[in-house]
Amino acid sequence: MSTGNRARRIKQVRNEILVVLKMLYPSALRAEVMLRSLLAIFPQLEWEDFRKDLVYLHEKGYVRQVNWPDDEAEGASWRRRWFRLTPEGVEVADHCVADPALEV
Repeated sequence: MSTGNRARRIKQVRNEILVVLKMLYPSALRAEVMLRSLLAIFPQLEWEDFRKDLVYLHEKGYVRQVNWPDDEAEGASWRRRWFRLTPEGVEVADHCVADPALEV
């Protein structure tokens, strides 16, 4: 895959993560469930690439990890962690705020 195509695909995946979480806002979704839903759109999406995109969106402040009382919290595997959109993430998902790193 060329560099341009790879960058475009990364942006598309990140945008779809925001879209999935926006549909459930303000609720949260488990990372594993998000990945399974994205596999319908991106059948070749690998877990590690998805995890990197989720970490990126977390570090940008667009998603945050939510810990439920019965979860293992920080010790839980990434697949079992829950994430929800932040208010900043909603603004980006709604295209109220532009982020060049997410524009396709």
